[in-house]
Amino acid sequence: MSSSPLVQLWIWISAAATLAGWTLSACGELNRAGYAFTFIVFAVFAFVNRRQLPWPEHFRPLKFLRRFRRPLPMCFAGLAALIFISGLIYAPDNYTGLTYRVGRVLQWISHDHWIWVHTSDYRMNDRACGMEWIIAPVLLFARSIRPLFLLNFLPYLLLPGLVFSVLIRLGVRRGVAWQWMWLLPTGYNFLLQAGSLANDTFPTVYALAAVDFALRAAKSKKFSDAAASIVAAGLLVGAKASNLPLLLPWFILMFPLLPVFRKKIIALAPALLLAAIVSFLPTAILNTIYCRDWSGAVLESPIMTVKNPLAAGIGNGFQLLVQNFCPPLFPMASWWNARAAEIMPAALVSISKHFDTGFFQLGELPTEDSAGIGFGLCVLLAVLVVAQLLQWRPSSWLTARGLILISPWLALSAYCAKSGMTSAARLIAPYYPLLLPLLLAGPAAAWVVRRHWWRALVYASLFLALLVLILTPDRPLWPARAVLSRLAARHPQSHSLARAFEVYSVYGHRSDSLAQVRTLLPPNVKAVGFLGGPDDCDLSLWLPLGSRRVEHFLLSDAPERFREDDIEYAVVGGANLIYNQTTLADWLARMNAQAIAATNATEKVNEGPQMWYVVRLPP
Repeated sequence: MSSSPLVQLWIWISAAATLAGWTLSACGELNRAGYAFTFIVFAVFAFVNRRQLPWPEHFRPLKFLRRFRRPLPMCFAGLAALIFISGLIYAPDNYTGLTYRVGRVLQWISHDHWIWVHTSDYRMNDRACGMEWIIAPVLLFARSIRPLFLLNFLPYLLLPGLVFSVLIRLGVRRGVAWQWMWLLPTGYNFLLQAGSLANDTFPTVYALAAVDFALRAAKSKKFSDAAASIVAAGLLVGAKASNLPLLLPWFILMFPLLPVFRKKIIALAPALLLAAIVSFLPTAILNTIYCRDWSGAVLESPIMTVKNPLAAGIGNGFQLLVQNFCPPLFPMASWWNARAAEIMPAALVSISKHFDTGFFQLGELPTEDSAGIGFGLCVLLAVLVVAQLLQWRPSSWLTARGLILISPWLALSAYCAKSGMTSAARLIAPYYPLLLPLLLAGPAAAWVVRRHWWRALVYASLFLALLVLILTPDRPLWPARAVLSRLAARHPQSHSLARAFEVYSVYGHRSDSLAQVRTLLPPNVKAVGFLGGPDDCDLSLWLPLGSRRVEHFLLSDAPERFREDDIEYAVVGGANLIYNQTTLADWLARMNAQAIAATNATEKVNEGPQMWYVVRLPP
């Protein structure tokens, strides 16, 4: 609970970054000078209101270190240290983060304001902008993607205190809450994304803070707690539109407070306005203007949204169970992926066809692209659920607190009834901590966590979490490529070793996947065209950051469009040509352009190498 000032500080920093991004963008000053001016304004405001701001308490190193003498806090600290080390060693390599989050920010910066990017990657335009507005000043001043992992790592450190505070305020006994404040952050998705650029676990702090400060406001009646809760709720949906259902538990908590703050509605107005600005609302307005659909779903594949709520609920429920209970080391993944559709019930196979890529695919190792909280924590929760059911009394949930405990599950049901995406286990990251109170409240959990066999299960779960963190292909903490290359050379007929080496190799250069293509560009080119597919990453062509700009084009664009943007050289993806059912020769003839170089590069393991061409366009 002592983390409250730090949580508030993170909320106001996040809100200030988002407010600055939209404001500077509206003024056409999304650049270093604009941010420097904004920083001065915020610094003056903070100084004038320094007594009202949530500054952390006086830091006492010895008292702080004593908190980590016990095994669970010590394990969390050790895992956090390994995450930080991996973040220092490796550049962020989350593919979607590099492809459209960093990609869209670089586009905005190069034009000094937010733009609707002319691109085949619709995600650059219709997705929420919460994390991007924090990324923007980092890229502008650091001129590097390496510090971006801190945007996930810093809020990750706030999770234990927030989890504890929310759990005990919702009726979970202190001993149970104390254990889970350290256990939940060891979920595989939280561990892997804490050193990453992914944005699934990023808004979890906002979800917890919105509920925590609403519960605090109900008791304290303080305006500052209510304001922090309102802004945190705005940041929650501003980070990811799939978090919209999570406003249900927040609204249930805030609704009884309306009479309390009715007389302070004028004072709350700035917080409400700020929450609206940092929420999904600005993006929804822009989506309505540019594509006539506030959600942007009209741009996406129709299969991303399941029309049958029952089928969607069954499909999402199945994949959440399978993805979370899948063992962290699953060498049978290829066998399962090839035969799952044959051994599963026909009705479930039929439902899987309603989802974007089906939901039977599993990996040999958890990665930040797919992991949920994982096998270890799910086993622990399953044990607690069984214990709770044995002592369950229906009347105990027919209370106002019972409605609050159930509401996050209703929110998850709303998500499951619509989503057709096949990575639900990672997408619902902010839901997990709010689902816990219903499973942990009651005397049964308190009895279980005092058993010796429970401690053995906890340490086994922590050991698996450590293995996941060490072995992950995203940021391995062992000499993966060196070891696997030697083993593959000794056993050239081993398909498993060859695949493992390929996976670690591809992940090892995902932050600069088109480096070979960049070397083919003539030196001192200040602008380059990019004609990639909907999931191709152009980051390599921007490097070093600030040296050139990259403009996106479609294969159907006329030559005049390239001349308008002063593009003499362009990079064309071979897979994009195939996807659009054309050839390089046909496109060059239409554009009166000339191919000057070609190479191949692998961006994703499942796609393998594809050809890339550097072409010169007529002046």
